[in-house]
Amino acid sequence: MNDADIAFPHLGIYIPSLPKGINIGGFTIAYYGIIIASAMVAGLMLARWQAKRSGQNPEIYMDYIIFGIIFSIIGARLYYVVFQWKDYKDNLLQIFNIRGGGMAIYGSVIGAVLTAIVYCRKKKYKFSLFADTAVLGLILGQIIGRYGNFMNREAFGGYTDSLFAMRLKTSQVSLSNVTEEMWDHAVVQNGVSYIQVHPTFLYESVWNLCVLILMVWRSKHKKFDGEIFLMYLVGYGIGRTWIEGLRTDQLQIGSTGIAVSQVLSALLAVGGIGYWIYRLMKEREDKKVRRDIQE
Repeated sequence: MNDADIAFPHLGIYIPSLPKGINIGGFTIAYYGIIIASAMVAGLMLARWQAKRSGQNPEIYMDYIIFGIIFSIIGARLYYVVFQWKDYKDNLLQIFNIRGGGMAIYGSVIGAVLTAIVYCRKKKYKFSLFADTAVLGLILGQIIGRYGNFMNREAFGGYTDSLFAMRLKTSQVSLSNVTEEMWDHAVVQNGVSYIQVHPTFLYESVWNLCVLILMVWRSKHKKFDGEIFLMYLVGYGIGRTWIEGLRTDQLQIGSTGIAVSQVLSALLAVGGIGYWIYRLMKEREDKKVRRDIQE
């Protein structure tokens, strides 16, 4: 099919028209915002479900969510601005123009985790238990939220002609994220130019879904509080390290050409594995000590 807004040609999937938002009374509501809001609600519902499942009070997570959302948005914006400072240093007011784009999921995660630490201290609640529960909602939110990137035609990877290759109209993407290789392989149909890219939104969403399934299963068999949170750090970290390397819109460390989120992902994965092994060994030793005392 020609003139499709988005297509997966090797899968035979063509989407003729896919607007980025809806207009109500002259005011445009972006699908991205609708999807992110839906992701937050779904994440909260899953966290509450897990709280009930593990014998906790679900209202603890309902009370947290207001603060969590506010500071996760602030964190997402600050993370982006810090590593894209050249775009804001001459016009500081643009930092507050969130509608102009520029949010980073890692900043959101950092903001949410720091808020949770403070919240748990105020409530005198065990952070490791809270993190094990809330992180299920976090990764579900990330799974759903990536489809906001799909609607915006952003966060895609480099050129590919693989089975899952995705075609986008060049007129609907940010040209700063289009590489020379994409231009070299651009497809023109009926005078309309298309690039063909890795659908990294899909890769990450599917990867995270697999991680979530493992986390939910493990939550019934975990050896210590905090283990599910560590599973998230390791699982998400490994997946994001790979997927970030495919993307063309990377936030980089200065002029080094090194993607900051790729480095952070690798560090979280390695650190998570190391601490996970340490905690499992400690639990085994503690169990042995308790058994020796009983004998």
